[in-house]
Amino acid sequence: MASIRSFWLFLGLFLLTCTTLLSAQGEYKYSYVPKKVYENQVFPVTVICISECGKEVPHFTFDTISNIQPHSDVPLINHNGDDIFYTFYFKASRVDMRIPRLFINSAETDFSLDPQTVSLGSLKIRKDFCGVLAADMKIRNSQVSNYDEKNHLVTLSIEAFESNLEDMYLNNALESGIEHLKRENAKVESEFYFVLPVSVKKIKFTYFNTIKNQYVYLNVPIELTDTTVATQSDLNPKEDSFELLKKYTLMFFLGFFSLMFLIKRDFFYLILAVVSLITLLTLYIPHKRICVKQGAPFFILPTETSTMSTKVDNEFNTMLLGEHGDYKKVEYKKGVIGWIKNEDICEN
Repeated sequence: MASIRSFWLFLGLFLLTCTTLLSAQGEYKYSYVPKKVYENQVFPVTVICISECGKEVPHFTFDTISNIQPHSDVPLINHNGDDIFYTFYFKASRVDMRIPRLFINSAETDFSLDPQTVSLGSLKIRKDFCGVLAADMKIRNSQVSNYDEKNHLVTLSIEAFESNLEDMYLNNALESGIEHLKRENAKVESEFYFVLPVSVKKIKFTYFNTIKNQYVYLNVPIELTDTTVATQSDLNPKEDSFELLKKYTLMFFLGFFSLMFLIKRDFFYLILAVVSLITLLTLYIPHKRICVKQGAPFFILPTETSTMSTKVDNEFNTMLLGEHGDYKKVEYKKGVIGWIKNEDICEN
């Protein structure tokens, strides 16, 4: 009799434990996992909390044994009524993807979600395809400058969503590269540089829109409107109209505050006049000049992957236009701007 009671007690505890586990598992589940993606596509995977979520954000960990991991360990969180959605972004490889087991830990629960398999589809690649797949992609700004006597350097400021901008290329570009890539959840921003012959007046390419499931055209006019302003970063002593407006405005304030000080004898106006004078003087301070060694490699981009465009024929002095890491931006010949390494600056 005692053994029968023990059996039923054990069975009851077992069923209670199973019920508790099932209830805990039911609090979180996958609300979205794509059935099919394409190579290099960035795609979302969303987990939903449907009951007793609490205010505390749980800790999510994808199985570290797997080499498939999201772009960020911190999910994008959205609320819809009592439901909370946690979204992670993955990048597809060249084979079917297996999203690893997800461990969810909080003060109330400690459980996991099973691995998920995402199938890999194939795209019909086009010659004008730039290699980017995105839910949306826009060119926010473009800039054209002289690269050398035969080519232009074009810079595109791009904004995209759920995108692999880091893989962007153009088949007809002599050289290209990505800089300043910034990813924040679904939003991606970067600058894309490429070199084209001066004879090219417009470039047209496509990206694959993953929402419309089709290729979308983007057009960029290649127009060198003002090389002084666009390519030389307002080299001294050349000025643009905005710089002149700033200087004239500061001159006006300097004269006005000086006159008010003489009339009112109030040192407050004297301080304002001094500030205006200092600000005005900074506009006339020339760019720092540096010496570049003979034979220094001249690069289009301040990156290790950038190819060398030319070598400096003779040692020369030039104005420093910018700095990026171990590189300095300089003008080599008239309208020809690029980057040299710090080690190629003259010691004296």
